[in-house]
Parts: sequence; C-alpha cells; structure tokens
Amino acid sequence: MIGSIVLPSQSPETQRSETPLLQLGLGSGQRMDPLSEVLALMKPQLYAAGGFAVLEDVAIQFPKHQGIKCYAMLAGECWLVVESVPEPVLLRAGDCFLLPRGLPFRLTTDLSLEPVLFSAACGRHRMRSEAPGVTEGARYIAGGHFALTGGHAEMLLHSLPPIVHIRRESDKAAMRWSLERMREELRDPQPGSSLIAQQLAYTMLIQALRLHLTDAANAGRGWLSALADKHMSIAIGCMHNDPGYPWTLQSLAERVGMSRSVFAQRFRDVVGVTPMEYLTRWRMLLAADRLKNSSDGLSAIAQSLGYESESAFGKAFRRVMGCSPRQYSRSTATCATPVRQGAEDHQQELVGSSA
Repeated sequence: MIGSIVLPSQSPETQRSETPLLQLGLGSGQRMDPLSEVLALMKPQLYAAGGFAVLEDVAIQFPKHQGIKCYAMLAGECWLVVESVPEPVLLRAGDCFLLPRGLPFRLTTDLSLEPVLFSAACGRHRMRSEAPGVTEGARYIAGGHFALTGGHAEMLLHSLPPIVHIRRESDKAAMRWSLERMREELRDPQPGSSLIAQQLAYTMLIQALRLHLTDAANAGRGWLSALADKHMSIAIGCMHNDPGYPWTLQSLAERVGMSRSVFAQRFRDVVGVTPMEYLTRWRMLLAADRLKNSSDGLSAIAQSLGYESESAFGKAFRRVMGCSPRQYSRSTATCATPVRQGAEDHQQELVGSSA
C-alpha cells in the first residue's frame, strides 16, 4: 500500500523555480560531459513539481505544452495516449515517462472513456492532492514540467521521440531512489520539501534521459543517439571540450580512429549533420550564452571559439542564430525566445484542486 500524495501548502508562484537548475561551467580543470553541457545551455527551469492522485475511473485530457514533462507512476496503473502516436502506452507502478514534444495527451484508466479536461477533473474531485491514507487503490503520479529557456532547445527535444517510456526492470531500479524520495517528500512534507521535490524532479529528468540514451533499442538518428555511439561520442566530446581548437575533418577522424571518408559518412548518418556543421552550431550556442550572460566582448568570444576575425565570427553567428551577435546581445526577442507561455495551467495541473 502507498500513502496518498500531499503537496506542500503554497501558492503556485512559490512552486516555480526561476533559477536555472544547471549552470554551464565547472571548476578549473573540470569538464562537463556533452549531455550536461547541452542541458546547461538549455537552462531548464521548473514550472511546477509535485504529485496528484487519480481517484476514480476517468480519462484526463492535458493540453499542448511547451518544454518537457517528466512524470513517474508511483502507484497503480493507467494508459497514456499522446496525440499523433498510434499506440497507447500502459503505465505501471515504477514506470517513468518523458513528453518532450509538447503534444496534447491524456491519462486514462479505460481507453473507452470520454476525456475531460484536467481542470474539470480537479474540480470534480477525480484528480487532486489529498491527505495521507484517504483513498485506497488510487493511482499516483509525480514529476515536473520544465521550461527550456536557452536558445535552440530543439537540439535536445528533436533528438527524442514523442514518448520516452522507462519501463525495463533494470531501468526502474535505477530510478527507484529518486522516486522513493519524491514519494516521501510529497507524502510527509518537512521544511525544505518543496525545494527537494524540485531537485528530485530534475534528477528524474536527467536519469530518464540517461537511461534512454543507454538503451540500445532506442538507437536512431540524432544528436542524443550519437552520444551512445562509441566513436561519434568521442568526436562530439572533442568538440565540446575544446571548441576553439582548429578542428578539421581529418583531425577528428584521427581522434576516433577512422578514415576521413568513413568518419564523415558515419557522423552524418548518426547525427544528421556534417561534423563541421555540428562544430559551428555548438560554437554559436556557446557564443550566444556568453553574449547573453557575460560581459565578454565580441573579439574575445570570437577568438576563444577559433575565429580570427569578428567578421568571420559574425557571419557564422548570423547563419546559425538568424541575427547578428550585436542584435542578439541587445535583445533576444528575435532569437531563442524563452519558454514562458502556459505556466499557470501546468502549475494547476500538478497542484490540483484543494476545493
């Protein structure tokens, strides 16, 4: 038996984290791995974290969302149906799932039921937070909704399928600690429980991405899949660790122990772009982050990323980011607009109804 999930008693505003959960950069001599670096550039922020109970047979419809959602089934089971995905997914206790594409979806105890909006489900007491021990046999779901506020978030999101379903027993075992801690913090709130729940939700997100990455069955085309490829991950690691180095196709091929032609074809097949295109894009993402979050001048940024002149750097930046470096530094409105829309709806989704 599992106790009911209880959310901390606070307003939605106090449940949103305005501070990025991961900052780019480590101590002297330390390097982030490519997944951590990309997540840091995406600057994930938490709209809401928490849990809710589905108290009766119902189909709950959730609208289109921005960012990425990461949930876990803590008890019971239900169906997940995502728009444009042909087959429904049965979620069992211990399963974790990511929804990175923002598609409308529904959670249902019976596929034949007519869906109701989540706000209506909350109002009719079909889905809510509640005190421990009130309901036997309910389904419990917990997790978080993350906004990716950095530029070009599609580098991560488009590398993922519409549903990432973590269901293998070995993977569920790897998630168990985070899920148990989340359950305890929501069941019996203590001082600091809200912040701990937020960090646990973020840990769940990273762990789910890691498990998806290491699952050979998920191998496909895209940046994330490349990190699971022994040779391509070495090449990407080289570019991330020293983006200002004058990398060439030949020097990267030598690092991974392949011929130039085989490496070029393999990289394009796995990642979807050429090695030089990837390198340029990564440099521009780093440049955009520094333009927005540091006082470094254009010349210093250009030289640190391997460009001998501001002009060459500016041309590359405009080609990738869609505007000049100076336009970007003055205003990011035309490039990489932060994800903000719809936060209140998704806070309500996890907070539920107290009525």
